Amino acid sequence: MAIKNDYLDRVYTDLSKRYPEQKEFLEAVAEVLTSLVPVIESDDKYEKNGIIERIVEPERAVSFRVSWVDDAGKVRVNTGYRIQFNSAIGPYKGGLRFRDNVTLSVIKFLGFEQTFKNSLTTLPMGGAKGGSDFDPKGKSDGEIMRFCQAFMNELYRHIGPDTDVPAGDIGVGGREIGYLFGQYKKLANNWSGVLTGKGLSYGGSLARPEATGFGLMYFASAMLKDANKSLKGSKVIISGSGNVAIYSCQKATELGAKVIAMSDSNGYIVDENGIDYKVIKEIKEVKRDRISTYINYVPTAKYYVGCEGIWNNKCDYAFPCATQNEISKESAETLVKNGTKGVFEGANMPSTPEAIEVIKKNGLLFSPSKASNAGGVAVSGLEMSQNAERLSWSFEQVDGMLKDIMEKIYNSCAEAAEKYGMPGDIQAGANIAGFLKVADAMIAQGIV
Repeated sequence: MAIKNDYLDRVYTDLSKRYPEQKEFLEAVAEVLTSLVPVIESDDKYEKNGIIERIVEPERAVSFRVSWVDDAGKVRVNTGYRIQFNSAIGPYKGGLRFRDNVTLSVIKFLGFEQTFKNSLTTLPMGGAKGGSDFDPKGKSDGEIMRFCQAFMNELYRHIGPDTDVPAGDIGVGGREIGYLFGQYKKLANNWSGVLTGKGLSYGGSLARPEATGFGLMYFASAMLKDANKSLKGSKVIISGSGNVAIYSCQKATELGAKVIAMSDSNGYIVDENGIDYKVIKEIKEVKRDRISTYINYVPTAKYYVGCEGIWNNKCDYAFPCATQNEISKESAETLVKNGTKGVFEGANMPSTPEAIEVIKKNGLLFSPSKASNAGGVAVSGLEMSQNAERLSWSFEQVDGMLKDIMEKIYNSCAEAAEKYGMPGDIQAGANIAGFLKVADAMIAQGIV
């Protein structure tokens, strides 16, 4: 693709030649650079200081072998990654993803996005991401513990409370964080807030499990208020049924919306009466079961095989909270046809570039994931502060700070878009606002 600025286009073309196989990473870079055209053209200091060339390359990329033993006594081998993308505004911060489709390209895309997402929170956190092609599904607790310990045997050399603070992501929940933290503590011989998303009994923060989902709804509410709209009385679809989707469903319901559809990787459920988030919690968090079992609890619900069809249902607002690129151009066209008024991203980059073009061209409200799903890392930053002070804040304190942060993120995105001639384009505003803080810090610190 061509970017309408010689400098940005040259950097992107060179990057494409070096990493032609890293499709996810290149897609993320192109999306950001396209938004930065008016910024680069308004001030030549970014080109003079080689900011774009530097910001698209991670400061450090580590890959390593993870050898572990399964319950049958067989040796298994996976690949682990940690991409420390940018530390200009604080220690590296970003989650770990355990899933069989994890590649270097996926981790680089996530680390690049994380840099700007963390910048938007206004908290002092740089950008990073890590993970492995290990899939926890179907594994016993013992196997997961042994894998996490083997993974941390290498990772611990590269992290620390003032260096790099990982968290959870897809496939890495409270159980995995516990095993990882225990092994780090043993290897490093110290107790520090080196991981976030910890259990409450050993330094975790209240409201951390809810943070990304709640934050998504706080962001959407601020954006809707600015457009003289509201979640109250609306019908919404939330894809996925993991942590982000569950707590998005809870907060949407509390704010007066009716969630009519949710999904997992096998299929989706629809209930025009509104999905009960308490039942979803029971199925997913307690029983670790498939969403298809929801109909056993709520007879009015219907289950459909294949998760892609969820976007065929009519709704006022769509919240993709499952995985990247889940909304295709065709899905976006269906949303438009069905009268959807807005799409708010809860997962990381869940809409393809073609889908985003359709959404914005047809005048739907659109919030990019780097802004609207920043609630999780925002509360992770608050957990770091609590650990440093050896304090624990109440749920209400953390939730109040989260709401304030998400509203400020929306305002900074809207203001940046307005300033650079793209009023209402929150995607561009998020890229610009996130970039400016990191870029200016890089310039201030010299060529390092």
